[in-house]
Amino acid sequence: MLEKFEFLIALARERHFRRAAEQCGVTQPTLSAGIRALEETLGAALVNRGSRYVGLTPEGERVLEWARRMTGDARALRQEIETLKRGVSGVIRLACIPTALPVAARLCSLLADRHPGVSFSVQSTSSKYMLSLLEDFQIDGGITYLDNEPLPHTLATPFYEEQYRLVTADESLFAGRESVRWGELAGLPLCLFTPDMQNRRIVDQILAEHADGVTAAASTETNSSLVMASLVASGKWSSVMPPVLINAIELHPGVRSLPIVDPVVTHSVGLVVSDRDPMTPLVRALSFAARQLAEEHQA
Repeated sequence: MLEKFEFLIALARERHFRRAAEQCGVTQPTLSAGIRALEETLGAALVNRGSRYVGLTPEGERVLEWARRMTGDARALRQEIETLKRGVSGVIRLACIPTALPVAARLCSLLADRHPGVSFSVQSTSSKYMLSLLEDFQIDGGITYLDNEPLPHTLATPFYEEQYRLVTADESLFAGRESVRWGELAGLPLCLFTPDMQNRRIVDQILAEHADGVTAAASTETNSSLVMASLVASGKWSSVMPPVLINAIELHPGVRSLPIVDPVVTHSVGLVVSDRDPMTPLVRALSFAARQLAEEHQA
């Protein structure tokens, strides 16, 4: 039954039978047969079928809630038994927004020091996709913005307040200045994160309010902080980055960063985990390390 629940969860996440089957490591006929068997067992259609996947029925949506809960509990139970036998061990699966990847590295370091038997899987992703991964128990936690968009059914540990700086290699741009105003970014060729990233939505909103809708000047987009740093170093583009990312990237010697003021904008960044009791041993260890990291940032 748990395997069939996994099939349904994957189908709801991928919205495509072939991709869901690939995620589960089975053939498409096997996945389809498993979901049909689940429908027969429960006596209700769970999937709206057409020439392609359409969506879940109301009954399917309700079963999906239980499937997530039951598969999550089963994983938690297996982790508890392994912890009793071997101590805290296994793979901690972590997702992180691109601007906070240096913080993810520090969090993993703290965990490795305390639990040598733990290994890590870290992926860079958007905040929205991160929440879907968390909901489906595909990750143990995520480092993301805490105060800008809804974070339902999660527990949060704040790390720091993200601020924003203009990063440029253009020597003539704002030469001799110690700061710039958001409104002064109007007309600059900017390299920004792609629109699916919450950092981009934050920057777009600020620019729209204080720079006469300068978002159209984002002439280059990327979802990679390394690509962004390389483009800025070329001197053709400037960018908006938080200090935590600037400090971690080896920028070209000619690249400068200036605080952006008028207004000074901050957003809280931290760890989110699913709000469920009991926590798995790995999530408990992750949450403890997150509190340690929060204390470091407050010191």
